[in-house]
Amino acid sequence: MTDPDILKYTRETGDFSRLINSIPYAKFIGLECDQFGDDLIFRLPAKDQNLGNPVLPAIHGGVIGGFMELSAAIYLMLAQESARMPRIINFSLDYLRAGLDSETYAECKLTRQGNRVANVMITAWQKSRSKPISTARAHFLLED
Repeated sequence: MTDPDILKYTRETGDFSRLINSIPYAKFIGLECDQFGDDLIFRLPAKDQNLGNPVLPAIHGGVIGGFMELSAAIYLMLAQESARMPRIINFSLDYLRAGLDSETYAECKLTRQGNRVANVMITAWQKSRSKPISTARAHFLLED
């Protein structure tokens, strides 16, 4: 799904724009990524098209889930130094608070990596890391 040259460019420069633009849904929702040392912070900017409830206004739950799943997949691709998008086996998401129409952040942690399966924990927040809007656990198949 992604070109190995794009992944190599991302690792060497820290510029995630080419990688994100190569994933249509990531580009559609406006996913962004910043690297701080070894840490990756994923960002979902406030966009009207991402709203599910314009009255609150609040981000659509599916957009939050897609943002978190893509963040975990990109994180795992870079951690694995693999050019292939990992295949999702299972994704369990807990919504903790309403994701209001403001910038949303996500951070991923690799909790277990075997030869064929990797487990990633994802936390999403808006104004304060100590008040996450959702948490998720993702299991990925590393090889076919």
